[in-house]
Amino acid sequence: MGAAVGHPGAGQEADARRRLGSRAARRRRNRVRVSPAARPRRSTVDAARRAAYQAIAAVTADDAYVNLVLPKLLARQGIDGRDAAFATELAYGTCRYRGTLDAIIGAAARRDPAGLDAPVRDVLRLAAYQLLLTRVAPHAAVDTAVSLARAEAGHRTAGFVNAVSRAVGRKTFDAWIAALSTGDEVGDLALRHAHPKWMAAALLEALGDTDELAAALEADNRAPAVHLCARPGLIDRDDLAARVDGHDGRWSPQAVYLPGGDPGDLDPLRRGLAHVQDEGSQLVALALANAPVDGDDSRWLDLCAGPGGKTALLGSIAAQRNARVTAVEVAEHRARLVDKATRGLPVEVLAADGRTFDPGVGFDRVLVDAPCSGVGALRRRPEARWRKRPSDVDELVVLQRELLGAALRLVRPGGVVAYVTCSPLLPETRDIVAAADAEPIDATALFPAEMALGTGPTVQLWPHRHGTDAMFCALLRRS
Repeated sequence: MGAAVGHPGAGQEADARRRLGSRAARRRRNRVRVSPAARPRRSTVDAARRAAYQAIAAVTADDAYVNLVLPKLLARQGIDGRDAAFATELAYGTCRYRGTLDAIIGAAARRDPAGLDAPVRDVLRLAAYQLLLTRVAPHAAVDTAVSLARAEAGHRTAGFVNAVSRAVGRKTFDAWIAALSTGDEVGDLALRHAHPKWMAAALLEALGDTDELAAALEADNRAPAVHLCARPGLIDRDDLAARVDGHDGRWSPQAVYLPGGDPGDLDPLRRGLAHVQDEGSQLVALALANAPVDGDDSRWLDLCAGPGGKTALLGSIAAQRNARVTAVEVAEHRARLVDKATRGLPVEVLAADGRTFDPGVGFDRVLVDAPCSGVGALRRRPEARWRKRPSDVDELVVLQRELLGAALRLVRPGGVVAYVTCSPLLPETRDIVAAADAEPIDATALFPAEMALGTGPTVQLWPHRHGTDAMFCALLRRS
């Protein structure tokens, strides 16, 4: 009986099997066999780079401070040793060079990076920093950038990040700077050394020399050593250095340089025998404490005390001289920090506004550590330079004048006021003091002669000259 129409008979079915079998055989013969070891793996991001990215993203999205957020990320993820050091270098360096990296990314991408989604922009910044300013292998920087982009911004961004990262890596850092330079000396120095142009111009005004400006900008990009302050009367500096495996500071008789590690783990600091404090900050507090004062010298005032480093040093000295320090801080949470920093010292902490504070009596010594732009401490806050604007300085100058005026009102006739800022910018320093109705004292005589501070009467410290923050100090006597 014949087969039904549309259904193969036994012979047709056998032929069909043979044809299918031969096609399968051909496919097997043509297939390229790859050993498991040679197969490309899906790229992953190591823990150090991921933590660095997370810190950078927190700085971008939440206005966080990298020096505060990164240690928490490292601790939470169990990252330590060399991986922690690598993550720190990547996070700090990327935040520090952000403006220059953005200019390079913009040129490589041929679009303004401000228009990119924040995760894509941060991934590209991290990649560009590795490609241009570290010894990381280019393929590792690009590969992890693409993987981060997929994870943080979606698969569709991976191709763009790959293309831009590769374009960035086709030139060296110096070649990019040459390509983007305009011939404006200050602007080109700002680009090379990763500072806003307005800030470089303001520093040039204070320094007066473009060659020295380059050195100052470069110094801002070097991570500073940790400086400790041995509290007078509580621990000797040499003893502190021996206990923490540090060495004596260069200028301050209380300073110890710490080679590394977390200072919070050190026993002398936990016991209140010492604290973390830049050597320049120590010197300005010591200058006030050592300035000559006629008559009574028992009432001292710190008018802007938070977070308390200078207050603690003054309190330690006051304890040796039978004096007391009144510490005024407008922000209650910072006043609590001052109280904690000065526990056991002859210091009274008050939460009050220094501009209107009036206890009804005069003080023999008054410190005005005025709120300022913080341009003198850019080494310690990598992201800070990109958050500041010229208008910030204009607003701060008003506050600084009011605080210095209050200090001169609160000091007794013959007493001394120290006006201090962690900024070298002239509107916050020289110009404020020039307008004060008080007799200037030569502050240079109260600093180490080896520092070569010029003719005075004010003192300006610099990272590139002295290895300290750029502290300014003026001493004024009320007539």
